Parts: sequence; structure tokens; C-alpha cells
Amino acid sequence: MQYNQSMNQDGKEKNSLPAKRGRPSRRTIFNQFAVAADSLKKYGGLPSAGEAKEIWEDIWYVEAHNSTAIEGNTLVLREVKALLDQNRSVGGKELKDYLEVESYGRAAQWVYSQAQRTDIAGADGETVTITEIRQIHEQLVSTVWAVAPHANQLPDETAGGFRKHDILPFAGGMKPPPFSEIPSLMRTFADEANRVCHQIKSGTVSAENVPPRLAELHGSFERIHPFLDGNGRTGRLVLNLMLVRLGFPPAIIRKQRRNAYLTALDKADKGDVMPLAEIIARSVIDNVHRFITPAVAGPKKTVPLKSLATKEISYAALRQAATRGRLAATIGSDGIWYSSKDAVKKYLDGKHKRKEVRQ
Repeated sequence: MQYNQSMNQDGKEKNSLPAKRGRPSRRTIFNQFAVAADSLKKYGGLPSAGEAKEIWEDIWYVEAHNSTAIEGNTLVLREVKALLDQNRSVGGKELKDYLEVESYGRAAQWVYSQAQRTDIAGADGETVTITEIRQIHEQLVSTVWAVAPHANQLPDETAGGFRKHDILPFAGGMKPPPFSEIPSLMRTFADEANRVCHQIKSGTVSAENVPPRLAELHGSFERIHPFLDGNGRTGRLVLNLMLVRLGFPPAIIRKQRRNAYLTALDKADKGDVMPLAEIIARSVIDNVHRFITPAVAGPKKTVPLKSLATKEISYAALRQAATRGRLAATIGSDGIWYSSKDAVKKYLDGKHKRKEVRQ
């Protein structure tokens, strides 16, 4: 697999356009990814499902909602939670929509548990196998296809099985390979994925260069387009299987970023994986801040300020308080604001007292 032409031999981005004013550069985002990865290590690494059930449930709801919404599913987050948590249908949506979310939720749970099984993760040096990829696809589409078969499905095109006919080029011009080449291409994909993941685990690939390498793999899977349908959902879960086995939280690509994500995939098809790498990096950083750090860090631990935002106070308000010196916080060498739960509590307590005095 050819490495992105916009990267030099050291994995550093070259000839990149300057960032828009007020928006962090791509290199800054990759550095922040490395900082987030380092902070996870400091707090004991990615918590297991047994250690942090609520964290993984929150990730589960949000991922199932956004990943299916990217493909056009119409369920909102409240409906997704009711369906996955209570097995209860809310709203008058089509049966196919409910089955898609339910199937994705089941497949995502399987990926999380499979990725954290110490008895098999990394067995024989493999981070991901073709068997696992096919199992993910089978769980995603089997129930849906039983009710609403794909319009172009052939009798021998089954859930978990590779497509048996060629498909038309995509709108961006990318033409998936002939179906006869898929078995060979998927073996090559799995070999390359395991080689890259081994390099990441061993430290041969620095943390800053993890997003571009994973973006190459994700783009490669989507270009192969091994299945008749469900390739986007399968590809994102395969990406998350690798991420969790590498010690990162899953990447949740928000439905609001659908157009940016599809554009980034199109650019990856043309040899530029950096936009896709940035989307993956931002997603992992957000999930470290939103789900992991607040749960595993103690009240006095210094953590990124973003991870301390709540429904009661936003990150923007916290940053403003820190800038004005009202919240005990510091700026790290990475340019990120840091504070603690205790400091935020003291700030909010003082804010409430000042409000009572004024009244």
C-alpha cells in the first residue's frame, strides 16, 4: 500500500495549506491526538467494559446513532437509546430503520468486547482478521436483509459474504475492483492492517502519525468495497476494532460531519488521506475528552479543560473563566488549557454565591 504522497519519509506533512484563522492546523490536531493518547496512559489506559459500563454504554448509543445516520437512518438519539436500552420502538419510523440501529448496536457491542478480550486480541500478531470483518458485516445486515433484501442482491450474496458481482463507479469517479479480486485484496488489506498496527504498538509509528496510517487503512477498505451493502458501517467498525485494540477509544464520526467525511474519503481515493486522518484524530480526541478522561481522572487530577465541560457549563464558558483568571487553569506546552474537577467546582460554587449576593 503506497503511503500518502502528502507525507514525507518521516511521516511529516509537507506542502500543507495554512490553517484558517482561529482553526488549529492539521499538525496541531495530530499533536493533540498524541497528547490525548499520552493522557490515557497516565490514567491507566482505556477502561474495560467491566470497569466502566456507563462510559461504554454512552459511546454505544452515540456511535450507533451517528454511524447509521451517516447512511441515511432517520432515528434520533432519544429513539436510539430507547431501542438499544429498552428494546422499545419510539416514533413511527420504518421497520428497516429500527433494525439497522439495533443491528449496528449489536455489532458495536461485539466489536468492543472482542477488542478487549485478552485471550484473543493480538493473537499470532493479528489485530484484525478477515473472519472478524465478515462477522461484523453479518451482524450488521443479516436481520435487515431478512426483512428488506438489497435490490441487487444475488442468491449467493449472503450477510458476511463478499459481493458476487461488479458495481458501478461512485459519484466521485472511484470504481470498486471486480468482485473476482476481492478475496485477494482483502487478504492484502488484513496483512497491511496488521503490519501497521504492529508498528503502532511497537512505537515504530509515532502517536502523531497514527491518524494518517489508520486513515489509509480505512480508505483502502472502502475502496475495495467488499460487500454488496453496509461497507461504510462495516468499515467504521473495523476501524474501531483496530483503535480499541491499540488502546484508543472508538472513533465516532458525527452525522453533522457526513459531507466532510464523504469528501475526505473521496480525497483519500485520489491519494490524499490527510483530511480523513484529521477527522479520525478529532473524533478520537473528542471521545477521550468526553467519555474517558472525566470518568477515570480523580477530582484533583489535572485534565484537559474540554473534558470538564458539562450540561451546567460549556467549554467556551470554562475557557473564558480561565482566560479571565477566575478559574484555576494553566496552558500546557501543547497549547491546551488544563484544570481539575475540584477547580471547576470551586469556580461554580463561587459563581453561585456571587449570584445570590447580587440578588
